[in-house]
Amino acid sequence: MENSIETPIVLEDYPASRPSLRIAVVTETWPPEVNGVAVTLAKLVQGLSHRNHDVQLIRPRQAKTDSNLGDSNLEEVLMRGMPIPRYPELKLGLPSKKTLVKAWTLRRPDVVHIATEGPLGWSALQAAKVLKLPVTSDFRTNFQSYSKHYGVGWLRKPIVAYLRKFHNATACTMVPTKELRKSLNENGFLNLKVVARGVDTKLFNVAKRDLSLRNAWGASEQTKVLISVGRIAPEKNLDQVLKTFDALRGIGADVKLVMVGDGPLKEQFQNRYPEIIFPGMLKQADLARYYASADLFVFPSQTETFGNVTLEALASGIPVLAFDCAAARDWVQSGVNGWLVAENNPEGFALQGVAVFKSPGLLEQVTQSTRQQVVHLDWDQIAEQVETVFWDAIRSK
Repeated sequence: MENSIETPIVLEDYPASRPSLRIAVVTETWPPEVNGVAVTLAKLVQGLSHRNHDVQLIRPRQAKTDSNLGDSNLEEVLMRGMPIPRYPELKLGLPSKKTLVKAWTLRRPDVVHIATEGPLGWSALQAAKVLKLPVTSDFRTNFQSYSKHYGVGWLRKPIVAYLRKFHNATACTMVPTKELRKSLNENGFLNLKVVARGVDTKLFNVAKRDLSLRNAWGASEQTKVLISVGRIAPEKNLDQVLKTFDALRGIGADVKLVMVGDGPLKEQFQNRYPEIIFPGMLKQADLARYYASADLFVFPSQTETFGNVTLEALASGIPVLAFDCAAARDWVQSGVNGWLVAENNPEGFALQGVAVFKSPGLLEQVTQSTRQQVVHLDWDQIAEQVETVFWDAIRSK
């Protein structure tokens, strides 16, 4: 809404009177799809809506019944899509530049925010350019790192070149960690701003611990339950989870392993380890119970831009064992709320798990201070930071 934009002087002098924005959010993934981008973006959109902004959500139509946030400030525009290769449960938006130009000409947004870099995201970028709309973006997925796990490592440079061209065409690209900002800067990405991710601390809470669920896992009071949450796929480095599980059983530890998620490696893992519990993908309420009912979150992925599961585990009151990268680098302190392993030390991952279990009472001691590290990262605070980025983009335009 063009008449809702005040001058910078008014905004600075009277911050409480900031008018609402009309924000077009473009994404190729959205709940009920289960992945970090979909879940965290939905929380952000909800936070922006609660701050009285009108959000136009543009996304591919999903195969199943479409869900929405049930919010009067949210308008959904459903586009054509097709399944993503190797990720058939997700949709890739088809090119839609003309459709978006027409829609935004009829009802002009104040700012366009692009969360994914697929054909739909590219179309939104080009449509916004035609209409001279300010654009911001998110860097949410390390597609260039995924390539080597799927036998197309030679595509890394072309992927980086495309992502650089895409994001450098926007006024600002939001990244979740200083580490990622540094890496992207070194690869020629411009206009980067660190905006942390949030976590729903009411949902993910130690109070969700469920003894009946632990009993169903066959875990006694003395049993320590390891939990892994995420896509069961090559890029997640899950062999490290299995090695840690094997190493702990090798020293006689009373342990169980729960691997939440789905993906191309699930059947192979089930055949190799029939004793592991594979509940598949879970709804958020069930996932909160699973986290809180476990004792150690094991997360060896080295391809994450962030890894919101790290915050979910900490908020649920369980320590984290992870490599020293992404969210773990920012939010896990070894010996305080978990343990970090150097990225160039893959052999050290399972060894660190063994060291924890060989130290009597160490796991219980660390568990006491896990939640307090992240309890302040509510989504309303994150939405406020993103709102500031939007205003900066509008002013610069």
